[in-house]
Amino acid sequence: MKCQEIDYEIYGDDMQIVEVELDPYETVIAEAGAMNWMEDSINFEAKMGDGSEPEKGIFGKLFDGAKRVLTGESIFITHFTNIGQGKKRVAFAAPYPGKIIPIDMNRIGQRLICQKDAFLCAALGTKVSIAFNRKLGVGFFGGEGFILQKLEGDGKAFLHAGGTVVKKELNGESLKVDTGCIVGFTDGITYDIQKAGNLKSMFFGGEGLFLATLSGYGVVYLQSLPFSRLADRIIQSASSSGESRKGEGSILGGIGGLINGDNR
Repeated sequence: MKCQEIDYEIYGDDMQIVEVELDPYETVIAEAGAMNWMEDSINFEAKMGDGSEPEKGIFGKLFDGAKRVLTGESIFITHFTNIGQGKKRVAFAAPYPGKIIPIDMNRIGQRLICQKDAFLCAALGTKVSIAFNRKLGVGFFGGEGFILQKLEGDGKAFLHAGGTVVKKELNGESLKVDTGCIVGFTDGITYDIQKAGNLKSMFFGGEGLFLATLSGYGVVYLQSLPFSRLADRIIQSASSSGESRKGEGSILGGIGGLINGDNR
């Protein structure tokens, strides 16, 4: 199925929003819960399937939904359609600080492998499925596990990643990356892992036990702040906040707590 052509505009810096403009009876698909606002005459419906294969029966759609559950996503994909006469807009927001990446699927070979929570929205006709890491080592130590998302189509798709996003084009080169910093890569890129240096570097270097190796010919998207790293820092800060509060036993610390409403 040929993808519909959609126009868009991205707003913001660290907490971005993509606003998609739909012509009459154009449709954009999105992850459940990603919608931020929409204008009148935009109709939305949760469906089991991305709409790229309208001839597929109920059992095929159930199977696709079950595969999506393996990636941690909802069994449903929401379809937003402009049922009015003029152009209408619907906006989608990212779930945590980072960047929204607009991708013209037709320019990158119509296929992209990405981390399992990267997909935000896309033009109708884009196929959203899963891909399995065939190598056992990559599945266990590659940061994203055995299951990745696969996007196929010739229209616009939008990914979300944490922190700053960098696009790199490899022409036979090899790139070593922290396993959690890979957002996605195109066909022609080989994904593998290797030890992070010698034994001392692996345990005390702070870079983890393994690094991902990307090599070949194609495009790679990298993120500076994986959500797992952000979550770990928040958890560490929350667990240590009680201890740091105990150390604030001075008069000024007590007054500050009263002002903030912490001492009740």
